[in-house]
Amino acid sequence: MPHVPVPRPAQTQVVRERRPAGRRTVKPPWYGLVSVLGDGAGALVPVYLAFAMSGSTRAVTYASVAAAAWILVRGARGRYAERRLGERDNLGPALQDWLVLVGLLAVVRAATGEESPFLFALAALVPCAPTSAIVHALIHRHLVARRRDGRAVRRALVIGEAEAIDGLMSHLAKRTDHEFVVVGVCPVGDEDPQAAALAAARLDRQAPAHMAADSAPVLAAARRLDVEVVLVMTGPCMTGPRLRRLSWALHSEECPLVVVPGLTEVARRRVGVSSVAGLTLLDVAPPLRRGCATLLKSATDRLGAVLLIALLAPVFTAVALAVWLDSPGPVVHRQTRIGRGGKPFTMAKFRTMVADAERMRHQLAAANEQGGQMFKIRHDPRITHVGRVLRRYSLDELPQLFNVVQGHMSLVGPRPPLPEEVAGYDEVALRRLAVKPGLTGLWQVSGRSDLSWDETIALDLRYVDNWSPSVDLQVLMRTVRAVFAGTGAY
Repeated sequence: MPHVPVPRPAQTQVVRERRPAGRRTVKPPWYGLVSVLGDGAGALVPVYLAFAMSGSTRAVTYASVAAAAWILVRGARGRYAERRLGERDNLGPALQDWLVLVGLLAVVRAATGEESPFLFALAALVPCAPTSAIVHALIHRHLVARRRDGRAVRRALVIGEAEAIDGLMSHLAKRTDHEFVVVGVCPVGDEDPQAAALAAARLDRQAPAHMAADSAPVLAAARRLDVEVVLVMTGPCMTGPRLRRLSWALHSEECPLVVVPGLTEVARRRVGVSSVAGLTLLDVAPPLRRGCATLLKSATDRLGAVLLIALLAPVFTAVALAVWLDSPGPVVHRQTRIGRGGKPFTMAKFRTMVADAERMRHQLAAANEQGGQMFKIRHDPRITHVGRVLRRYSLDELPQLFNVVQGHMSLVGPRPPLPEEVAGYDEVALRRLAVKPGLTGLWQVSGRSDLSWDETIALDLRYVDNWSPSVDLQVLMRTVRAVFAGTGAY
């Protein structure tokens, strides 16, 4: 039975051309150096400037201690390990490290009898976390670019049942920002994966469940394909004892083994590993739905919306005047949308279409460029001249700040759907309604209308299941760049 080498499109060829056989793919060594220097500068410079401007004669000493302590904390918590450098992360880990830094320096302060103003010293340390997060984000962007070119990836062999292999291959093929390039599969069971149609060569299928027969074809394939990691999909044919014996064989060859449980779009912070009676268990925490974090989100949403309305009052006035002068009809368009738990609410936005746009929608149904339940036309004839400008910079969405104040929406969340869209939702899509819709969200900062229906649902569900205050902060920061770029806004 076959062992099927399956390349990842547009990546495997690059890997084979750029990397000699037998050489391990590693991240550029300067990632670690830049991380350390960035962390050191992020603590050294602000602390020195703060104490120097206050007239302290020990500014250099304070700055050096703060920088050394910050690098020590980050290193002790594994932030400079190669497996962590450049991988997707957010501000959360940096904030956790910052709290450890404050505690460590508080102990040093008490032990040495230091008498500098505590709040002043604390304020001087504030830039440490955001500076580290920015440096990490820049490295991540460089790493993603390298991986899209087929570099800084690990050659992987996938073992599992045919259906599981096809599912994993399909999931990995949708994105190119991960570290794996699949160079072969080893099916277990009687069926062949559909990916066999892409095969250029065939080797023996994994044999029945005893150690020598299991390990021989896998180890042979790993050596022949210069594999750096083996991904194993669990299932009825890949039992615990069989997986254990396979791990012994692979580890004797110093080949890493990664078990893929099949969970998708679950944030790392929600997953933990425990051991009970010799069994290794994967603990998956439920999404945040109540508690202090949700109360903070609600308060931040309303306070932030009120402040934005006050600050943007001149913009509201200018946009309203432009809409009124451009075409006949109401300045503000009100539309029924579906909110959290399926409850309808009236959403407001500046009118960007002609007054009878809803009636014309049925006439344009054949021109819809979106799949699923969304209706989008890149050159929609119903949009007014001013409306195109408003949509380009998302100015038409500003009245939704009043919906946020009323509690119908959040600053960050999934796109608010229309009732007719929700009527066609399946069980998966209905999960979007587990949280309040947002003024902005992962959909808005990831391409907006350029995304397919499936991509939109995947982004919304990722947010629904993995929401946290740090995720909201990250989305809000990305929103500013998305608004000026205008990508997918039509």
